[in-house]
Amino acid sequence: MSETQTNTPQTETPVMRNPLEITDTVDWGPIPTMIEGESRTSGKLLYKGPKGSPESGIWICTPGYWNCEVTEDEFCHFLAGRCTYTHESGEVIEIEPDTAAFFPKGWKGTCRVHETVRKVYMIR
Repeated sequence: MSETQTNTPQTETPVMRNPLEITDTVDWGPIPTMIEGESRTSGKLLYKGPKGSPESGIWICTPGYWNCEVTEDEFCHFLAGRCTYTHESGEVIEIEPDTAAFFPKGWKGTCRVHETVRKVYMIR
């Protein structure tokens, strides 16, 4: 994921305009923890800081169902699509366009993408 700046001092503010319209994304491959289907991910990096953190950009994922474990705090603003996150405690989070969510490090559960999702994210 080195489409943008990495490990260099910031001299300009990274800006991404019209994230719903961006088409020059990079294939990031299939979700490795699939339960059902074959979700594929792609995206575009906006910024990646020194040593890989923080990271922000666009993430796109096709339909499927998988186990999900959040390894770093992540803020997401979902722009398109529908999916359901189910925490291991049983809490159900329905995602639709214009939903913002914060997933803390250590969050575990499943994700079922019903319609291809597109989100802007920041991981720290």
